[in-house]
Amino acid sequence: MSDRRYFLRVLAGAGLAAALPVTRATTQTDPGPAAVTSAAITLFLCGDVMTGRGIDQALPHPGDPRLFEGYVQDAREYLRLAEQANGELPLPLAFDDIWGDALAELAQLAPDARIINLETAVTAGGRPETKGINYRMHPANIDCLKAAAPDCCVLANNHVLDWGRDGLAETLASLDAAGLGHAGAGLDDAAATAPLVLPLAGRGRVLVFAFGHASSGVPDHWAAAPGRAGINVLADLSMASVDAIATQVRAHKRPGDVVVVSIHWGGNWGYPVPAAQRSFAHALIDRAGVDLLHGHSSHHVKGIEVYRDHLILYGCGDLLTDYEGIHGNEAYRDDLGLMYFPRVDATSGRLLGMTMSPTRLRRLRVNRASAEEAAWLAEVLNAEGRDCGTRVSRDTDGRLQLHWGPAS
Repeated sequence: MSDRRYFLRVLAGAGLAAALPVTRATTQTDPGPAAVTSAAITLFLCGDVMTGRGIDQALPHPGDPRLFEGYVQDAREYLRLAEQANGELPLPLAFDDIWGDALAELAQLAPDARIINLETAVTAGGRPETKGINYRMHPANIDCLKAAAPDCCVLANNHVLDWGRDGLAETLASLDAAGLGHAGAGLDDAAATAPLVLPLAGRGRVLVFAFGHASSGVPDHWAAAPGRAGINVLADLSMASVDAIATQVRAHKRPGDVVVVSIHWGGNWGYPVPAAQRSFAHALIDRAGVDLLHGHSSHHVKGIEVYRDHLILYGCGDLLTDYEGIHGNEAYRDDLGLMYFPRVDATSGRLLGMTMSPTRLRRLRVNRASAEEAAWLAEVLNAEGRDCGTRVSRDTDGRLQLHWGPAS
């Protein structure tokens, strides 16, 4: 029996099978080809959103706290570390508490589409993979994701199958039942490779293709296949892979579409961008019709590039995690993050500008960063963006603005 048929039978008993789509083409009614009446769209992008483990334990419906890590065997230990670092938490946290000041930023900047990297399984079952660290959030806490209203949860990463294929099936069913779109994983390879299509009234569509690369810790056996659930694994960073992506993009892209490729790649720490990643990103723009590359995996922000007027984010850093109070690598300030708001021309995919909102994770909550913390982030982006020809400035609202090309 295929994995897909098996999972449908398993989930039917839980009343979830009806929520599983055959493909992940769109979560909204697609009006079909239409004239683009407004050229500019604003996206919201961020790096890792990890609502499992310690955060799950802080929410109203915590799951089984047992862990299988080398040093921590109870997820509540991550709550203790956070409280030890910054004071007692008012448990349980409300579903929207964890987003803190991010919700006001989203409301004020009003992006047309919201794309996050969801770095956790959403399951109460499954078996832990033998990989050292396993993230999961109980499905009853799904409202914490709904509070931020993401249009696309990228699932092609190294944690979404932490609780096996049963856990992935429940994750997909939970997101579908909550009306949350996703890309990069599915019950077979067709679903895992399909883009999530987000129609924007009068402004074309956003197509999100998502991939996970081995350099981020994605195991080879997690790859989706015919009749087997899994994620969309990017085999390598070769030109053959670029051409394969180009074929996928051509099959879906039409005038007025903005194509986002979201890739989980690279290690957790370190600022240098490998030459292979830069070459691959450039080729996606030159040869595959990609308009924007959304890279993540690093626990800290990395340098930004604008290549031929197209945005490349090599590493977005963390936005929401339970790492508070964990020691090691403090120099990278993984508690500081950015909410990225690029403005893109829908007719050409070219970057028009980008605002970034600096954040700090404290008390399991996304907070607005202080002026000093925002200045620290600006310094990092300016240092790491020098070779890419980008720089940032701080505006009067405390946000960062991206600049590229010759300095004026």
